[in-house]
Amino acid sequence: MTRVFNFSAGPAALPEPVLRQAAEEMLDWHGAGCGVMEMSHRGKEFTSIIERAETDFRELLAIPDEYRVLFLQGGATQQFAQIPMNLLAGGSADYLVTGSWSKKAYSEAKHLAAALGGAARLAGSTEKDGFTRLLRADELELDANARYLHLCTNETIHGVELRDSARLPQTDVPVVADMSSHILSRPVDVSRYGLIYAGAQKNIGPSGLVIVIVREDLLGPAAAATPTVMDYRVMADNGSMLNTPATYAIYVAGLVFQWLQAQGGLAAVEANNVAKAKLLYDFLDASDFYANPVELTARSRMNIPFLLRDEALNDAFLAGAKEAGLVQLKGHKSVGGMRASIYNAMPLAGVEALVDYMRDFSARNG
Repeated sequence: MTRVFNFSAGPAALPEPVLRQAAEEMLDWHGAGCGVMEMSHRGKEFTSIIERAETDFRELLAIPDEYRVLFLQGGATQQFAQIPMNLLAGGSADYLVTGSWSKKAYSEAKHLAAALGGAARLAGSTEKDGFTRLLRADELELDANARYLHLCTNETIHGVELRDSARLPQTDVPVVADMSSHILSRPVDVSRYGLIYAGAQKNIGPSGLVIVIVREDLLGPAAAATPTVMDYRVMADNGSMLNTPATYAIYVAGLVFQWLQAQGGLAAVEANNVAKAKLLYDFLDASDFYANPVELTARSRMNIPFLLRDEALNDAFLAGAKEAGLVQLKGHKSVGGMRASIYNAMPLAGVEALVDYMRDFSARNG
């Protein structure tokens, strides 16, 4: 079997050791006589799986005791609605828009706010600059009385990342962060946030699962019209199992957490991610054949968009990449070009192979 280097933005590549372990346990998990997909979520076997997954996740991110961890469904997009349902409480919320995903979150909040008796405010946007940079402090129009401030700390499509906690907006209101595409890629000071959420299909596990880290004081009361299954307090009180959770996705996520610990934790993972991103960005910056449009201080380590100077060569580039075992490099349809997503599971060898191919392609077509 030949494995390709998969640069998909999501669902993304998973660590090969995790996939092999999941395959080995597919028919019989630890002598249970059945696989995890066949288990009762109420049984002792799955209870041990979800409890260890939460323990390991907490340890990796050093999550303080006053935060609850919820294993939910619907992906990060469902959280665009679930957050105002739980936190708006008839007030106003501020939204920062720095890419497609934060724009979608703001749009959904605006859609719901009137029905919830509240409002969603645009507190800053970089759309006029093509979502190629972060917001400056002097561009923010924050409401000191907002229920929360929402932002996306890594924009998957545009390749813009907020890594430096010093660049977080200075505010006393709870900060709500979509970290879907770079969670677990580096250490994070969870205490700087009121709520963090992340879809699983980038750095955690299979799609369908979303993890929410929420501070206790933000739990309830949800808006009266909030479905019970979307009420954070109810889900927290029921250990994320008011209904049947995404059991297999949680199991695989738990294997990923164990794999991250085996790498040396998030500090070691970050060092590897820095090396991978530096290799690709250094090559792009030295090339007159390719270009990355993102401002230097805002470049994502996880999602690296780039353009060929001659877009007529795009199809040939992608065809040659596939032949070389480098797949899912086509950029999002809204921005075009190419995009290399180099999440935790992408080895340095994959980025080296990509750079070698890009160098060869430019030499042949430049």
